[in-house]
Amino acid sequence: MSVTITRIVKRADFVRAAQSGRKCVTHSIVLQAVQSPLPDPLVVRVGFTATKKLGNAVIRNLAKRRMRAAVQAVFPAHAVGGTDYVLIARDLCVQASYETLLRDLTYALKRIKG
Repeated sequence: MSVTITRIVKRADFVRAAQSGRKCVTHSIVLQAVQSPLPDPLVVRVGFTATKKLGNAVIRNLAKRRMRAAVQAVFPAHAVGGTDYVLIARDLCVQASYETLLRDLTYALKRIKG
């Protein structure tokens, strides 16, 4: 049984994950997770953030594209349904190899689960 991945777009959902969720920091990303307010246990919602400290718009968009690709690769096997996740890009998100980004995301998901 696989989960459906949708996007978080409302600011209130990002704030809820930051205030009351679990957090795991890796070299390239910060992953925050909180129980979803939606009743469907097979839906995983994901939000992406890249702050201006990271760089200009080109760099921030690159970081978000890389995080979206990593989520598509890792979440079907490791994400817990009924959970909202927020990924925050760090400096190494753009510079690190794609394999490192996948490894960091997998590690963060396992840490948050258990």
